[in-house]
Amino acid sequence: MTTLTVGGQGFRPYDVVVGRGLLARAGERIAPLAKGRTVIVSDETVAAIHGQALSASLEAAGVRTQTITVPAGEASKSFAQLERVLDRLLEIGLDRKDVVVALGGGVVGDLAGLAAALYMRGIDFVQVPTTLLAQVDSSVGGKTAIDTPRGKNLVGAFHQPRLVLADIDVLATLPDKQLRSGWAEVLKHGLICDAAFFDWLAGDGAGGACGDPAALERAVVRSVEIKSAVVSEDEKEAGRRALLNLGHTFGHAVEAELGFEKAALAHGEAVALGCCLAFRYSAREGLCPEADARRVEAVIAAAGLPTRLDQAGTFDADRLLALMAGDKKAEGGALTLILARGIGQAFVAKGVDASSVRAFLIEEGAAG
Repeated sequence: MTTLTVGGQGFRPYDVVVGRGLLARAGERIAPLAKGRTVIVSDETVAAIHGQALSASLEAAGVRTQTITVPAGEASKSFAQLERVLDRLLEIGLDRKDVVVALGGGVVGDLAGLAAALYMRGIDFVQVPTTLLAQVDSSVGGKTAIDTPRGKNLVGAFHQPRLVLADIDVLATLPDKQLRSGWAEVLKHGLICDAAFFDWLAGDGAGGACGDPAALERAVVRSVEIKSAVVSEDEKEAGRRALLNLGHTFGHAVEAELGFEKAALAHGEAVALGCCLAFRYSAREGLCPEADARRVEAVIAAAGLPTRLDQAGTFDADRLLALMAGDKKAEGGALTLILARGIGQAFVAKGVDASSVRAFLIEEGAAG
């Protein structure tokens, strides 16, 4: 078991605990934070698998709890479900000493976290992430949001959790597609700033993509270390934190064009594709070696993740470009991309020429 502390200027430090068997002992860790009651927010699928274990642990620790469930899938990151969760919190009568517990993947964590940020102008919440993607990425750092038809995560707030419990054992219940989706975010962390970590993920640690618990635990710990170091310097993405969006500007545009449908790309699959596009675009512009772009593509493909646009669908270059221009990192209508000078050497590129990106997308197979 490993405990990492996330802290920075402007927010209260909190622990991220990574280990096995944490769900059964969650009550003893959450009880000191919950002076009154807790409300578990989960999706219908996760609640059926893990909800009873968490509720029992909380009740055994003397914490009264109720559960709110939402439909599984990205579509629950919506105004409609946010309103529904907030209305239920009001109906239950939570006060400012009570705690919301997000039990689920990134969708639940984002939705429950935003509800906690808005409820009575902000109450405490705890993240209990049940997917690899959530454990290594969305549960840490305080980003909460919902989607709109105009783009992903465009309505939200920064609201740091009080505690994150990342139980490696729960990952054994994940479908292969979701495990691979989370592995994409793990690979992303190596691509950003740790070439040695990427080498391990591509070699001895590759079993994590297939569910090896020891490899998964090491991958989660290192990913949280990388993310927490960045968040501690730049909570609200004014500078360095934008690096964590490697692959996301391309990936979010693809997701938005597909409509965030449940049957379409998982978020991590879109990020994997986006990382490949970012590295190939970097190589096209002479910023990073072609060999690095080819290696990134090979490692991502070996993990069973998409690397090419045509694996996701049929796209129009102008439509994708318009969606990219609406990304949160864009400034004054100009594109901001996370590009790379090599593996482990990502950087923020502002004012990227839209015509060159359009030409690149057409080269990649998008319609012109």
